[in-house]
Amino acid sequence: IMDVPLRYTIKKELFFFPLGLFLRGLGGIPIDRKNKSNMVQKMVDLYQAEGQLCILITPEGTRSHSPEWKKGFYHIAQEAQVPIILGYLDYKKKHAGVGPIITPSGDYEKDLKEIQDFYRTITPKYPEKGVL
Repeated sequence: IMDVPLRYTIKKELFFFPLGLFLRGLGGIPIDRKNKSNMVQKMVDLYQAEGQLCILITPEGTRSHSPEWKKGFYHIAQEAQVPIILGYLDYKKKHAGVGPIITPSGDYEKDLKEIQDFYRTITPKYPEKGVL
């Protein structure tokens, strides 16, 4: 996209041979979900090392219901000094796209409300697993 490398996080258990080579070639970043220490800092370091980078972080509720949003994506953006670009797949309307760009203000609750207000208009694949 615009010659910016797109990367995405995926559980490290899928990075076995030969699938791991394929996933890395497509921009996959293995994540050890059991070792949550310093994940925000690891992602900030990745931004600093790459210079120009887009990281796709999938939403909560893709595997099971989550009672609230996790804050890691926000802290990554704030510490790396990068915007949060809201992408979406609307399963009801069969549309995909990019929504507003949110620059973290440091007020997590205010910024999260703006993000959630946008996503309230989008129909997820599994609405019963969502957190809105």
